[in-house]
Amino acid sequence: MLYDKIENRLKELILNIANIYDFKIIEMEVMPDHVHLFISCKPTISPTDIVRILKSITTRRLFEEFPKLRKFYSKCGVLWSKGYFVCSIGNASPETLKRYIQEQKSKP
Repeated sequence: MLYDKIENRLKELILNIANIYDFKIIEMEVMPDHVHLFISCKPTISPTDIVRILKSITTRRLFEEFPKLRKFYSKCGVLWSKGYFVCSIGNASPETLKRYIQEQKSKP
């Protein structure tokens, strides 16, 4: 369900939230059923907090602004699953990770 107007609004919301909570979105791609984010933040902000903040605010706002989205997810009551994947970039270069995220929509 994350396409067209919903996709665009989700990207706006994520960028606004990052600005408010003082972390930086380096790269982002919204897929129909999940999101890829490359984020830079202060070491005082935990990845768990970032995910919690993003999921809670985007769910509330998207459900308010897109009633069809709320209706679609009414059986389970949530937009996002409980799980998420977080890792540091380790030995990969930032450019490699950015390219990986940018190429996600072009993959079959």
